Amino acid sequence: MWSGVVRWGTLLTGMVSIILVFGHASSTMYGIDHGANLIAYWHIALAWTSSLALATTFLGSLLYLRYNGRFWNRLAHSAGEIGFLFATLTLITGSIWGKVVWNSWWEWSDVRLVTFLIVWLVYAGYLVVYSSTENSDDEKYASVYGVIGFVTVPISYTATRLWTPTFHEATLGNENVSANIDPLTLVVSIIAVTFLYAYLMGVRIKLHELEDKVLWETIQNQR
Repeated sequence: MWSGVVRWGTLLTGMVSIILVFGHASSTMYGIDHGANLIAYWHIALAWTSSLALATTFLGSLLYLRYNGRFWNRLAHSAGEIGFLFATLTLITGSIWGKVVWNSWWEWSDVRLVTFLIVWLVYAGYLVVYSSTENSDDEKYASVYGVIGFVTVPISYTATRLWTPTFHEATLGNENVSANIDPLTLVVSIIAVTFLYAYLMGVRIKLHELEDKVLWETIQNQR
């Protein structure tokens, strides 16, 4: 039943998000009228959902270190893969939007951009460590990495409050934010991407279970 709710939720909220983005939201942001501004709704949604995924990696890694259950390790890795994918898409969509709004694909002086790139690099490293220790006695290394590496995520998301931003503004609790983002469209888009994340998580965990089953059967056949 739950998988059905997630599938339909992904489909329906995704359709509503598309309708609101292209049929309701304004394409004018920061005083610039350009259709590419609409990508902001999915850019922000991807950024927030990637943080949710990486928080799941942190939690799964922590639980694996505490209880040593294989499920928690697989949960952490599945979320890490999807979080890395969403973080990659965040960087890509952000560069496209930034070129329109700030006339720059990238700006090294912007603390949000630089700290988010660090997050991306850290979790690229997590996936490398996991792949090199999977199904071995060293699997805990990836979990330790998943716990420690998560510290970069809250640093990135509070960067605009800790340091003076070049481009990015703090949005939550900032009454003077000038991006002109429609709240309804943004909330629906975040919900849609969150449903997509949940759906992809279910698919990836099932793939892990199939991989474990094939590995187990291979080991049994070799005996």
